[in-house]
Amino acid sequence: MFAPYDFISTANNKTLKMQPDSKGFMAIKEKDFVEINFTGRIQESGQVFDTTDPKVAKENNLGEGEFKPIIVCVGQGHLIKGLDEWIIGKEPGKYENITVPAIKAYGKKDAKLIRMIPTQQFTKYKIKPERGLQVNIDGIVGMIRTVTGGRTVVDFNHPLAGKDLVYDIEIIRKVDDKKEQVDSLLKLLVNVDAQTEIKEGKAKIKVTLDIPEEVQEKLKETIKDLVGVEAEFVKEDKKEEAKGEAKKETEEKKEDSAETKTEEEKEKKTEKKEETTETKAEKDKVDSDSD
Repeated sequence: MFAPYDFISTANNKTLKMQPDSKGFMAIKEKDFVEINFTGRIQESGQVFDTTDPKVAKENNLGEGEFKPIIVCVGQGHLIKGLDEWIIGKEPGKYENITVPAIKAYGKKDAKLIRMIPTQQFTKYKIKPERGLQVNIDGIVGMIRTVTGGRTVVDFNHPLAGKDLVYDIEIIRKVDDKKEQVDSLLKLLVNVDAQTEIKEGKAKIKVTLDIPEEVQEKLKETIKDLVGVEAEFVKEDKKEEAKGEAKKETEEKKEDSAETKTEEEKEKKTEKKEETTETKAEKDKVDSDSD
């Protein structure tokens, strides 16, 4: 169980921090895996742009998506630079109003990434350029800033470039389970949900998607470095996966059926016992009347 919480106030932010127990907490260090919740806001406007909290996401119209705690490896670029540096040395707890300057978030705006493109380049592909429209040109995503006559200005900077950010973060726990560590890396790096089995210092990773060999090799190196286990990728046929799911579902149904049967048998026994009791009571009454 987690230790009790204790309020701590500082000049720059508010912190809801756990009181150390008799064993104390180990401060988070680089290459530790941690599970966190967070909400990010633009400092100037207060607009929420990202969160792991489904309630906050709904309140701020962040659309459909998977809003839940994430597991990251500290110091590996899984968070923006400012947060990656900030989290080192911290303990589990809730931390509010952490300011991250633009230079340690998504960088300053680069004038070279703002380009003027002839409007006809859009219209010939039946695209009507409008302010705020997101476009993909030569594999680079940009935002249309202005449309004037035959010219369209597209900004290829990150939408949050040049903006100072503010975060509320909850460090839920340090993650030591190697399976969780491997699964989190696969989700973060290639957005793959895999079936991972750790045995004798090796990770057997079953995937249904085709992962290029060079990507697999890179993932193996990363897993070895950060988790400390050798990784092996096994391509699982979708039919086999479906069979596995069907088998699992059948077993669950059998368990449910067995539980239901047991409950029914208990009910029958109870009913039979009650009937026996009632019959005996009636017999005793008849005998009494006869006397």
